[in-house]
Amino acid sequence: MFLAPILAVFGLAVFLFTSKRITEPVGCGIDSYSGEFEEGEKVAIFEEKTVSTPRLASFPEDQPVLGTASPSEKWIEVDLSEQKLRAWDGSALFLETPVSTGLPWWPTPKGEFRIWIKLRFTKMEGGEGRYYYYLPNVPYVMFFENEKVPGWVGYGLHGTYWHDAFGTQRSHGCVNLPTPIAEKLFYWTTPELGNRKWAVFASDNNPGTRIIIHE
Repeated sequence: MFLAPILAVFGLAVFLFTSKRITEPVGCGIDSYSGEFEEGEKVAIFEEKTVSTPRLASFPEDQPVLGTASPSEKWIEVDLSEQKLRAWDGSALFLETPVSTGLPWWPTPKGEFRIWIKLRFTKMEGGEGRYYYYLPNVPYVMFFENEKVPGWVGYGLHGTYWHDAFGTQRSHGCVNLPTPIAEKLFYWTTPELGNRKWAVFASDNNPGTRIIIHE
């Protein structure tokens, strides 16, 4: 008599718990897609340490789109085993850099992706305990997605001011880049960001650059 109600309550609890886990970002948790710089944010937290946030240009500057190939010929390769990123402009190597991808328990996903939004700045917050992070004004963010990894889970390429251990796994799933390199990629990739804009979504007329992530 009492077994059915108990099972129903238990089933509801499991559903709510798993639903919460499924709908929570598993990469870099953000709270805004505006791309705007947040004034007054001067301190970040990473691995139980406080870090001063850098003062980058708070308003987007007019930047030319770099590279000579058409947007369809540009693509980015992330090699997880080497912890390196290579950006290809047609058949030519545009740049190569060490990166920091996800830790073993927060792995960076493998596969072929497309950039779906670019943000000049955003705040990232997530993790727990010693892995809690609070990172305002993360610069030059390029979030990517595919059919299996939807955009809302929060995987992307972005500049990094809270560590310089590039070449080692260090992130919660995103691809951490040296900030000067992230800036170059931000203006080299598509979708193209119009002059004096904070953010841009990819579209049929302005598609996102292809990204291939592999071991």
